[in-house]
Amino acid sequence: MKRTNTFDIAPDSETTEEILTRVLDASASLWNKLTYDRRQQFFDGESVWECDGYYDEYVDVLSGATTQQIARVNDTAWRSFFELLNDPEYDPSPPGYWGNQDDGRELRTYIRNDSYTIQWNRRSRLEIRIGMDLKDEYGFGMYERLRLPVRGNPKWRGDSGRLEISYDSVEETYRVHQSVTIDDVEESRSDGSEAAALDLGANVLVACTTTTEEQYLYSGQTPFEQFRETTNAIASAQAKLPDGRHTSQRIKRLYRKRSRRRDHAVNALLRDLVERLEAAGVSTLYHGDLTGVLGEYWSVEANLKAQTFWAHRQCIDRLESVCEEYGIDVGALSEAWTSQTCPECGERDRTRRHRETLTCPCGFDGHADLVASRTLLERATNTTVRPTARPVRFQWDDHQWFPVEGATVTPNE
Repeated sequence: MKRTNTFDIAPDSETTEEILTRVLDASASLWNKLTYDRRQQFFDGESVWECDGYYDEYVDVLSGATTQQIARVNDTAWRSFFELLNDPEYDPSPPGYWGNQDDGRELRTYIRNDSYTIQWNRRSRLEIRIGMDLKDEYGFGMYERLRLPVRGNPKWRGDSGRLEISYDSVEETYRVHQSVTIDDVEESRSDGSEAAALDLGANVLVACTTTTEEQYLYSGQTPFEQFRETTNAIASAQAKLPDGRHTSQRIKRLYRKRSRRRDHAVNALLRDLVERLEAAGVSTLYHGDLTGVLGEYWSVEANLKAQTFWAHRQCIDRLESVCEEYGIDVGALSEAWTSQTCPECGERDRTRRHRETLTCPCGFDGHADLVASRTLLERATNTTVRPTARPVRFQWDDHQWFPVEGATVTPNE
């Protein structure tokens, strides 16, 4: 079973950080060039597998093993794309670039398992291979590797797999994800038998219900107010542009600020939630499949939240990554009717949904997003869930999600 260790690396000198940045930037350049050529071949109706010739250009910076590893990851992305392309239920886009023209390249790389070593102790460190050009330029020996101090401890012990290193521009840190294969004995230490389901909402970012009868609700009020404030500033700046111009440095900065704020809040939310679920013994987490659902929101503002604020695919990818770290399996189920079905009597045709409130002729009156997560969980587990405790409500303070003491979750919240 594969699991993931996540930790940070902290270069201990300007030279070390400079070398690391050059490795990440060269990796992104390789990925983008290979992706560009393959996209051109694809749109021209030609084979994407005929693109080559990049090895010699990057091997002296990245090393041969890393150059090959990035090419293989790119191969995998394209194979996945073609598999989805043949599935009538999906309309996938070809693999994209790391970064864009406005923000620059996204600093990231992949290191093969035989091209790095990690020593875990009081002064933990990661050592990775670099190319001969960098070794000659910075005075490295023939077999010397770039040494990077590590912050954090491994959650999983086992056979080391591929390593991913990326730069988190929001937290300004270099983050590492290490794939680890563990045996059945190791895996059995996290033998939680509980399950949970979550609903991604417009006003409530995440509503979650567990088979332990706990419910969590993460309010989207503060993150979306920040998002809307920056969106208005972007619109104001665009209105002041001279005729013929479509952007400016200020507008580009505002877009970056908006995306980084959103991503920071969402990433912190997912980690906070998954840590709570792991502590509760949850081993399986279900989320709604949003195919065909996103166009059904009830107002212009809610539609902005659903279509613009929420980066759903990015959120699900991140959720799966965090759950993998904690040994929690992730599954997707259809969300159809989950927020319109009464959890007490099963009625769905005569229920009434108004914003966050779901009411039923049987007398039920509750929070629609919490109802959706509860219904999704009952469908997935084929068991009845009867939440008894008051839902725990969380708010965002720009740094972390904190529970609101004594807060009552009301439908119109």
